[in-house]
Amino acid sequence: MAKRVAVLMGGPSAEREVSLTSGAACAAAIRELGHEVVEIDPRLGEQGLVALVQALTPKPDVVFNALHGRWGEDGCVQGLLDLLGVPYTHSGLLASAVAMDKPMAKQVFESAGLQVPGGLTVSCAELSAGDPLARPYVAKPLNEGSSVGVRIVREGDNRAPLDPKSWGFGERILVEPFIAGHELTVGVMGDRPLAVTELRPHQGFYDYEAKYTEGRTEHLVPAPVPPKIYEAALEAAATAHRALGCRGVSRADFRWTPEEGEAGLYILEVNTQPGMTPLSLVPEQAQHLGMTFSELVGWMLEHAACD
Repeated sequence: MAKRVAVLMGGPSAEREVSLTSGAACAAAIRELGHEVVEIDPRLGEQGLVALVQALTPKPDVVFNALHGRWGEDGCVQGLLDLLGVPYTHSGLLASAVAMDKPMAKQVFESAGLQVPGGLTVSCAELSAGDPLARPYVAKPLNEGSSVGVRIVREGDNRAPLDPKSWGFGERILVEPFIAGHELTVGVMGDRPLAVTELRPHQGFYDYEAKYTEGRTEHLVPAPVPPKIYEAALEAAATAHRALGCRGVSRADFRWTPEEGEAGLYILEVNTQPGMTPLSLVPEQAQHLGMTFSELVGWMLEHAACD
């Protein structure tokens, strides 16, 4: 039966452009499935919230949430949709909020028996005053996605770890030891881990540009890692999905140090609303398993829910 589907896309976060691309691809797939689509680009602030509520009136049958980053992925929009009683794709308010808060998510992963990098949170002033950890280490915002703001501080770098004047991601910063090795990622669909992809940027690390610029990163699916590591990554992604209370589709990111075997597999974070762009990883893994992009989007609509 045809449904009226509102696709939330764009929004005010640092990942706005990626969200617009994801939203456009999902809207096209939803139309292909025979549903009516209303595309909504919500804005930040009181008037933006009013406009969003107005755009969702009359209530759609379901919301496809293609927003990325803060406000759209951290529980804020999820809470509004819960109040309105509108089913939506991806995780609910609590799972979204906890996953987006990287230090809190690490505590959840550790309690579930997963291995995470060590580290601590520091202030901008503390980081700009000197190294809180031995180099190399990673400094990242507490609640951004798509590697926005992530910096690797290496031995021999001439610049200071942080310039407080140019840092625009909050007063507190997560600092973790740099985990050498392979970049792995696993999509989870419901209670099923999909596949393991290894990501090999042609230069630098897997940052925002490497994620969303065609030709910058090689995607190897299935990842050419030992079978034990492959299975361990699948299991760890499913465990993290359950531990956070995720629903729908999520994606877990890992670093693996081969010299340490299974003990070298570290979970970094879970993305509760992974990208749905032409270069995105979950659609690629679904295709590897024989599922088309439209079928994936249709499954997500069927499993939309409201807390």
